[in-house]
Amino acid sequence: MTLKEGLRVRLAEDLEIGEAVAGEPGAVVGFLSLEAGIEGTVERVEGELPESEESREYQRLRALFEDYGHTMPAASRQQLEAKIAALEPEWTAQQARGTRVTVRVRLDNGFVLDGAHQDILTPL
Repeated sequence: MTLKEGLRVRLAEDLEIGEAVAGEPGAVVGFLSLEAGIEGTVERVEGELPESEESREYQRLRALFEDYGHTMPAASRQQLEAKIAALEPEWTAQQARGTRVTVRVRLDNGFVLDGAHQDILTPL
């Protein structure tokens, strides 16, 4: 899913957004909770989320294998192939998901979510 400015979205899950503090430092008096289903409008697409550590490791090991695999001893090459195979499902899943972004969303109830991950939103 690609989020764009002006797109109407809905919260896909309940959000608990931290503790409200009043009076003495550390005196928690409550917290804010937003219910799934609240709708809003994307005001700004802010930036791409980094790839997972497993995906970066897959790319690194794959490049190592492609460049130097033919020169490695058989046991080392097999060990490297096993590591690559173990990381491949995460890499495939990330490729299927595509680029993930953070957005600024103005909810219809007046609240603004800034830096919200696209995974918690569904387009209308």
